[in-house]
Formats: sequence, structure tokens, C-alpha cells
Amino acid sequence: QVQLVESGGGLVQPGGSLRLSCTASGSIFRSNLMGWYRQAPGKQRDMVATITTSGRTNYEDSVKGRFTISRDNAKNTVYLQMNSLKPEDTAVYYCLLSNLGYNYWGQGTQVTVSS
Repeated sequence: QVQLVESGGGLVQPGGSLRLSCTASGSIFRSNLMGWYRQAPGKQRDMVATITTSGRTNYEDSVKGRFTISRDNAKNTVYLQMNSLKPEDTAVYYCLLSNLGYNYWGQGTQVTVSS
């Protein structure tokens, strides 16, 4: 069993920054994929960024140059630094851990970008 606990969401003005964190616990294989997805009201859940244990990253086009994903393998924690936030970034952000063929999700954290 794997549990994911997210933190760091909130309300921010356009152009501002937020940092999301997600810590995994439980039966975690050493080699895995962690990442962040987001879901806006009425839309599907889409990938934002992912990172492998070795540090290989992948970003959705609209966040490239603004968001940075990183991880601390010793702490089983993944981070998402979000800069230059835009209203269209408003969504519930979900942490993902892909481990031995199974996908585990966090409970989600709300990010609202509004003036």
C-alpha cells in the first residue's frame, strides 16, 4: 500500500509563485516515476510534469520554462515549483506515483490563480 500526502496549494495572483510538495510512504520500489497532474472544472486530468528516479523530466508544453519538477529520493518527495502563474493554471493538482505498474494518486490540492 502506498500513501501520498500533498501540500502547498492556495490562492495566488497572476505572475506569482507557489511550490507544491508530495511525500510518498509505504511499499515503494526504488525505481519509480513521480509527477503532477491537474484537473480544471469540467476538464479531464492532464499531465503537468513527471520525473523519474534518475531525474529525467517531462513537461506539458504550456508550463515549460515556468514550472520546475524535482525530487528527493531519500525522502520519497516530489516538488513542483510554479512561477509566473496564469489564471489558466487554476486547477486541482494531483500527485502521482507510478510504482511496479500501479498508479497511486494523492488527494489533490487546489491552486487558484486570480487577482
